[in-house]
Amino acid sequence: MEEQKGRAPSHLRRRLIPYGLLAPAAIWLVLFFVIPMYFMGEMSLRSGIPNTPEGFTFSWEFPNYTDALAGRGEQIVRTFFYAGTATIIALLIAYPLAYAIALKIHPRWRLPLLFAVIAPFFTTYLIRTIAWETILADDSPIVDMLKSLHIVPDDGRVLATSGAVIAGLTYNFLPFMILPIYASLERIDTSLIEAGKDLYASTRQAFLRVTLPLTTPGLIAGVLLTFIPASGDYINAEFLGGANNTMIGNKIQSTYLEQSDYPEAAALSFLMMAAVLTVVFIYIRAAGTEAFLGSEEEVR
Repeated sequence: MEEQKGRAPSHLRRRLIPYGLLAPAAIWLVLFFVIPMYFMGEMSLRSGIPNTPEGFTFSWEFPNYTDALAGRGEQIVRTFFYAGTATIIALLIAYPLAYAIALKIHPRWRLPLLFAVIAPFFTTYLIRTIAWETILADDSPIVDMLKSLHIVPDDGRVLATSGAVIAGLTYNFLPFMILPIYASLERIDTSLIEAGKDLYASTRQAFLRVTLPLTTPGLIAGVLLTFIPASGDYINAEFLGGANNTMIGNKIQSTYLEQSDYPEAAALSFLMMAAVLTVVFIYIRAAGTEAFLGSEEEVR
C-alpha cells in the first residue's frame, strides 16, 4: 500500500510534465495574443468621433465592419495579388536554392550559404526596404541596365509600380520560404532516393515521387510563412509603390495613425485577418492534412 502511495505522486508528476512545458507558450499567447485580440475586438464595436474629448464608447457598433469594407474591394484584391505573386516567385527561387544547399553542395559550404540567406535579417526591415528604393530609383545602374536590355522602356520606370512592390515583398520574405524547405530537404534519407533510382526511376521521377512528397510539409510551411506576413505588409507599398499601389495594410495604418479612427481600423484588421485565415484554410485543405503533417504514407 505504501509503495502504491509513493508511486501515485510520481505518476501524477509525469502526467503534469507536458502541461508544464506548454505553460510558458500558453501564457505568452494569452498575454500577447488573446488579450490584445479581445481589446481590438472591443474597440471595433465602439462608436464616436475621433479627436474629441468624448472619444469612443462601446455601443455594439457592428456597422463599423461594413463601413470598413466600403470602397476597399480593389485594394483587398490588390493585396492578395501582390502577396500571392510574391509567394509564388519566392517559392520558385527558394526550392532550387534550398535543394542545392541541402543535397548538392559540399557540407562544408552549407553553413556559409545558410548564413548568406539569413544575413539580411541583421539589417532592420525598414532599412532593407529603403535600400530597394535606392536600387530601383530612376537613375540607378540597375534600371539603366534594364532599359539597355529593353526590359523597361526608355521613358519608363520601375519604382512606384506594382513590380517594385512585389519585388520588395519577395526579397524581404524570401528567407521565410528558404529555411523551412531546407529543413525538410536536409532531413531526407538519401537512401530513399537511391532506392527509387535502383527501381529504374529517372532523376525526374525520383524527385516527383520521393523528394517532393517528403518536402511537402516544409513547402507548405514556407508558403504560409511568406504569404501571411506579405498580405499584412504596408512598408513595401509605402516606399516602393505609388498612390495606385497601396495595400490594405496601408489603409489600416493611415486609418489608425493619421485619421485616429480606431474602431474602423480595428474592424478592418479583423476582416483582413478573417480573409487571410480563409485563404490559409482553403490552401491547407487543398494541399491535404497528411501533406501538412508530413505523413510517411505520401511516399509510395
